[in-house]
Amino acid sequence: MTTTERAVAPRAGAEAVLDALRDDPVIASIKDASALDEVLASDRGVVFVLFGSVLDIADIVDRAKDAGKTVLVDVDLLDGLAARDVVVTWLAEHTRADGVLSTKSNLVRAAKRAGLVAVQRFFLVDSFSYHQLPRVVEQAGPDAIEILPGCMPRVITWLRDDTSVPIIAGGLVCDKADVMAALGAGAVAVASSNHDVWGM
Repeated sequence: MTTTERAVAPRAGAEAVLDALRDDPVIASIKDASALDEVLASDRGVVFVLFGSVLDIADIVDRAKDAGKTVLVDVDLLDGLAARDVVVTWLAEHTRADGVLSTKSNLVRAAKRAGLVAVQRFFLVDSFSYHQLPRVVEQAGPDAIEILPGCMPRVITWLRDDTSVPIIAGGLVCDKADVMAALGAGAVAVASSNHDVWGM
């Protein structure tokens, strides 16, 4: 597939991604090629790609898109690419990715400018990081946020009161009980690299 063909391939917008998550709230987070192979054969509709490099990310995305998946790439984890706005522009122009994940506000804003879905990731390790979140979200304007670890229903409930942005619970989501607790607390979806969770 040529660069031009990738660039004009239809992408899912933010509303389409959120609709897909309402229908199927389990996101498959993949960290290597074997996980990619497994998710392609699964029923999971939305995939977070947490690996890859400048050499292979377009092919990784193509394989997932060809299998009918909605694909978001964690730009913070791509080998060979610096965490600069131009990386997001490159992804938009040279891959069929529907969106990006990042902890960095500048990359979230760059994704929005490039017409990609933007999910901002937050590692909530203490009350300070929690209290910074609403201000950062207001400045960056992501389409959704992912909080890690995701096995914190009480914190998800607090966030529902502090922000109107859809919440994805990610990290340490280990079983059906974790999934149901996160969704029951108000998360729109959960993201997990646990293959047992994908099979629910």
